[in-house]
Amino acid sequence: MSFISLIFKNPFRNKSRALLAIIGIGIGIATIIALGAITAGLTQTIDDTLHAGGADFSILSKESDAVGTPYGTATLDEEWLDKIQNISGVKNVEGVYIGMVPLENKPYSMLIGIDPKNDFNLSSMTMTLTKGRMIKDDSKEILAGKLTLEDLNKNVGDEITIKDQKFTIVGVFESGDPGQDNGLLTSIKDVQKLVDDTGKVSIISVFVDSGVDVNSITKKIDEKYGDDITTVTSITDIEMVAESLDMVNAASWGISLLAIVIGGIGVINTMIMSVYERTREIGVLKAVGWKRRRILGMILGESIVLTITAGVVGSIIGVVGIRLLASAGILGEITPVFTIEPFTQAFGVAIIVGLIGGFYPAWRASRLPPTEALRYE
Repeated sequence: MSFISLIFKNPFRNKSRALLAIIGIGIGIATIIALGAITAGLTQTIDDTLHAGGADFSILSKESDAVGTPYGTATLDEEWLDKIQNISGVKNVEGVYIGMVPLENKPYSMLIGIDPKNDFNLSSMTMTLTKGRMIKDDSKEILAGKLTLEDLNKNVGDEITIKDQKFTIVGVFESGDPGQDNGLLTSIKDVQKLVDDTGKVSIISVFVDSGVDVNSITKKIDEKYGDDITTVTSITDIEMVAESLDMVNAASWGISLLAIVIGGIGVINTMIMSVYERTREIGVLKAVGWKRRRILGMILGESIVLTITAGVVGSIIGVVGIRLLASAGILGEITPVFTIEPFTQAFGVAIIVGLIGGFYPAWRASRLPPTEALRYE
C-alpha cells in the first residue's frame, strides 16, 4: 500500500471514533458557513434597498430610532427632498418609505412606499413586473410579491386589507429574493398613513447628473448638512448596520471556535489512540527504514484528512441547514447568500485544527524506538 493510501485509510480504521471527531469539528464548520450566508444575505438585502430605483447613493437621518428605518435611524422630513434636489450636480431625488405592517393572516410584511409619479425602476431592485401594471398615485393600488399572493391565495384584481384599509392588487412582481417576494409596494402617501408617519421618508434616493463624480456630491452634502443627515453609498457607511454585522460575525466565530475546540480535542484523542493502537505497526515501519519525518508526515496527514473530511461534512450541513431554514420562513426577510469567503475560512480552520490536533500524536509516533515498538503487544 502506498504512502498516500495509508494517509487516507488510517484515520477511518475506528469508524465510531472518527465519526465523533468529524461531528465535533463539522458543527463548528457548519456554523461558520450558515452565519456567513446569513450575514451576506443581510448585506445584499440592505444594499439593494439603499440603491432602490437605481440610485447613486442614499441619505439617512443621523438620529437613532429603533422603530424608524430598517437601519435603526429615524425617519426624515420630506422637506429634505427639496434641500437635496437644489444641490448642484443632483439630477433627481426620491423619497422611499419602508415599513412593517400586519397583513391579513401574516403577522407582518414589508411594505415599500414610493412616489408613483417618479419613474421608479423596478429592475434596479432586481424586481420584474410579471403580471398587471404599475400603481397610480392616490388610488389605493398595490403591487404584491409573488410569495405574498401565494400565501394569501389572491391574484391581480383582488383586494388586500392592511390595517382595515383595502388595496386593489394591480400587479405582481418577482425577484427570486424571498424577502422581496414576500413584500408589497404601493404609494408612499398610503404607507405614511398606514404607519402614522405622514410627511416622513425612511430613505432619500439620490441620482446625480451624468458625468458628475458621486463622491464630490456626497462630500458637498456632508459639509452642508452633515450634522443632521448622512450620505450612504454602501452598508459600510451605516455605523449601526456595520456594528450589527460585526456582532453577527463575532457570534459566528465564538460559537464556531467553541465547537472547533471540542472537535480539536476529539482529533487529538483520535490520533493518540490511533498511534497507541498502531505502536507495533509503526515500529515495523521504522525497522524497515522509515525516517522520523516520514512517520511525522503520515500522522499529520491523517489528522488533516480527518479534519478536511469534517470540513466537507460541515459545509454540506451548513448549506442544507440554512436553505431549509430559509424555505421554512424562519429567517424572515433575509435571503442567505453563499460566498467563497466563509468556505475559505472554514477549510482554513479545519486545516489548522488538523495540524494542531495531529502534531503531538505525530511527534510521539516519530519518537517511538523501533525495538520497544516491536515488543509491544
